[in-house]
Amino acid sequence: MSLLHPIGDYLVAVNEEAQTKTTSGIFLPEQAQEKPKTAKVIAVGEQAKQIKKGDRIVYKAYSNTDIKIDGKEYVLVKEEDVLATVK
Repeated sequence: MSLLHPIGDYLVAVNEEAQTKTTSGIFLPEQAQEKPKTAKVIAVGEQAKQIKKGDRIVYKAYSNTDIKIDGKEYVLVKEEDVLATVK
């Protein structure tokens, strides 16, 4: 993770896996799976005030930047686009 150092109030996070099975046990085809909108924060910019490394967040679906480095996928999100933290 040493390649990405967020600036300002940006956060670097890793998306959580989409649900592949319903609560009743039915497996969902890939097309029916929702795009994950929750992620685990792995780095925070110096100006981030409320979000900390290790927090799980819910963010606006279309306000992020997806990036792939060395085969790993990351998401860059501005702190103002975080809707909630998950406890």
